[in-house]
Amino acid sequence: MVAVVPDPDGPGGRLGRHASGERWHVPDLAAAVAALEAAEQPRWVWTSTTDVYPALLRAGVRVARCHDLELTEALLLGHAGRWGEPRGLAAAVARLRGLPVPPDRPRPDAEPPGFAQVALFDAVPAERVEIADLLEVYEDQARGISGTGQPGRFRMLVAAESAGALIAAEMGHTGLPWRADIHDELLRELLGPPQPMGPPRRLAELTAEINAAFGTHGLHPDLPAEVVRAFHRAGIEIPNTRRWVLRRVDHPAVAPLLAFKELYRIWTAHGWAWCDAWVRDGRFRPEYVPGGVVSGRWATRGGGALQVPKVVRRAVVADPGHTFVVADAGQLEPRVLAAVSGDERLARAAAAGDLYAALAADSFDGDRGKAKIALLGAMYGQTGGDAIPALAVLRRHYPTAFDYVEAAARTGEAGGLVRSWLGRTCPPVAGSWREAGLDPPDEVAPPPGRARGRFTRNFVIQATAAEWALVLLATLRTELAGTDAELVLFVHDEVVVHCPVEQADRVVAAVHASAASAGRLLFGATTVRFPLDVSVVGAYGDAK
Repeated sequence: MVAVVPDPDGPGGRLGRHASGERWHVPDLAAAVAALEAAEQPRWVWTSTTDVYPALLRAGVRVARCHDLELTEALLLGHAGRWGEPRGLAAAVARLRGLPVPPDRPRPDAEPPGFAQVALFDAVPAERVEIADLLEVYEDQARGISGTGQPGRFRMLVAAESAGALIAAEMGHTGLPWRADIHDELLRELLGPPQPMGPPRRLAELTAEINAAFGTHGLHPDLPAEVVRAFHRAGIEIPNTRRWVLRRVDHPAVAPLLAFKELYRIWTAHGWAWCDAWVRDGRFRPEYVPGGVVSGRWATRGGGALQVPKVVRRAVVADPGHTFVVADAGQLEPRVLAAVSGDERLARAAAAGDLYAALAADSFDGDRGKAKIALLGAMYGQTGGDAIPALAVLRRHYPTAFDYVEAAARTGEAGGLVRSWLGRTCPPVAGSWREAGLDPPDEVAPPPGRARGRFTRNFVIQATAAEWALVLLATLRTELAGTDAELVLFVHDEVVVHCPVEQADRVVAAVHASAASAGRLLFGATTVRFPLDVSVVGAYGDAK
């Protein structure tokens, strides 16, 4: 165990070995880290991977393992019901010593590639960090982990979260291959050529169609409030302009409005300005934020890497002589429900390739659609419409699984704490489902209101699914060591590897092995399968 802190007075730093208490200063920290990594692969202890690791990567140094104090402090605070309290080293030291707890320093939004400084540890604040403080907090966190209800599981969560932070920094450093010329072609195909001022031609045409459908002039379809008022004048009441709401409306403005919304998002989020700002030297390099939402899913500081529209993915093209291995975990959340609830009948269905089809054959007279609605409705708290009879069947045939999510909902409504399988704790909910990272699929309309029980019902499943995906990612990183394959993208339950063509079969085998290993590590000898849809493609947009 080696702790590392940068030196605010220069490019060097200080290292400390936990077991011996030895401390030393090094003028070239990157070289010292590289030497120790090659000799013994220690677990590095540092304040924040986001602060320390990018500088090491720029110096050509990669590490195998770390303990991220800030991420761990956040997990422990959440477990104690103190979610959102300051998690930085200064705050952790103050808590240990009974001093006033200072707020965390604000983190700036990521700057597009090409604008960042390249000095070693340029992002690290000027205040001095002491090795003794670092190790004292580490020891306190170790005690805190031991005091959780399931310390073995919580240690796995901490290890996975820290491994995820390493991978996130590595992916941001490596970048996702991106062809700016193809991106320009597809934008022109979808939107028409860019205009000196205002939106491109296709958006202007759709705006005219929408106005004609409403019999108005000057309506701005990019402003939801104006659209809601236009429907009101037409005698149609809608709460918002979400896709699932609009699809239920019978009006000639709906079709062009849905098309406008999709193309407007592409133009504003991944249009020409985005490409100019974020794609450099044939790579898109966002800054990922591990654990950036309450469910444990990742977020980004700029660039929108987690929400690249399918059509834009055509610009993600492998380098010459390389290919992409794209692995997507199908039906992950229902399979997680089967594993965590211990419902044997649902677990038997989850042993099949298509869980919904197996569920339909077992309990829904072969109707796969009803089986899917029932399971998603139970996990997301949908209690009306077509879900009512389907949920009754689910409750009768799979009572253990149904009771698992119901218990989480009741606990949440009573103000209690609910946890994922490994111990991540759901905070008090504020804001929308999407702001919380609990994003319902299109088949399930988000329930009205902000009742905490609806969040906690899904949290116990989605947060555990995020843990499975993190363990898969960490295991795959180890499996790929010694190859030329690189992890280049991770979106919730999908991972993309860029590798030489001749190594593709080895990567595919590693992906499948990592998925099986993640299931065993989390759930033991469960019969639930976690199959992956794996594609080997030259362009990301061609993946299944």
